[in-house]
Amino acid sequence: MSDATGGPENRPSTGKPKKQSHTRADFESTVADIEAQVRATNEKINARSGRNLISAILIGLALGGSLLVSLIFAKELFMVFGAVLLIFTSFELASALRFAGRDVPRIPTVISAVAIVPASFYGLATGHWFATIGGILLVSLWRLAELISPKLRVSAADFWKDIAAGAFVQSYVVFLGAFTILLTAQPGGQWWTLASLIVVVSVDVGAYASGVNFGKHLMAPLISPKKTWEGFAGSAVAALVAGVLLAIFMLQQPWWVGLILGSVMVFTATMGDLAESLIKRDLGIKDISTWLPGHGGFLDRLDSILPSAVAAYVLYLIFV
Repeated sequence: MSDATGGPENRPSTGKPKKQSHTRADFESTVADIEAQVRATNEKINARSGRNLISAILIGLALGGSLLVSLIFAKELFMVFGAVLLIFTSFELASALRFAGRDVPRIPTVISAVAIVPASFYGLATGHWFATIGGILLVSLWRLAELISPKLRVSAADFWKDIAAGAFVQSYVVFLGAFTILLTAQPGGQWWTLASLIVVVSVDVGAYASGVNFGKHLMAPLISPKKTWEGFAGSAVAALVAGVLLAIFMLQQPWWVGLILGSVMVFTATMGDLAESLIKRDLGIKDISTWLPGHGGFLDRLDSILPSAVAAYVLYLIFV
């Protein structure tokens, strides 16, 4: 009879389930608010930095870890690391140029990028130069051979523009990038390679931190609309501090060598960044590719390193 007289199944609710439901709803609402705030903050950071910061950090850590392993434990491994970077970077620049109307053969471009690595590591400066010249000839002859087909006939002007574009990829990416291989092959050169790369990263981090927080005065608005003089000042401070510390504790050099290293790297890294921005502006693209989330393409990450590798090699020859 309990079910007809208000037994347990028909008794009024005590209110506890409603309280638990109310508490859960408050918790879910709080979590949603936090997620919205984090998302809004991340969007603001991405808007000011021009990149997905979280993805950029994760990709950067992965590349940095691979770099450290290759340089610290066996510098021969750096050939693999360097070859992979040169392959992807030369391929994506050749592809970007093809998108812009210049027919750069990608197969010989990649072959040349692979060949210059052992040539520079074992043949040193002589091998480096011969591999570069050979790469330019290979790409040029490949493009010439393509014109045998009637469907691929182009005007003489376009042909020479294609040849120039292919030589540009070899000179800008393959030749300059292989200076890291050439430097690493020298006695103790792996530490100079690592030090120069750390300083370049310090330039990037210093410019980012200072530019985001204090950037007001644009450095080159027609080339790179997000680069500011305040960011450049931050990059200079970071480069000088990193250069002095690395010179003393890693390179076993006087502190003033670190000042020179930092000063040179902040100049070459900045010029490399502006040069790549100018290339993208001329091609009418935002990123060379989208292969690296948060970074754009490989060239977007190596633009500062390419001229800095040459400078680091010259500094090694001077001070060692």
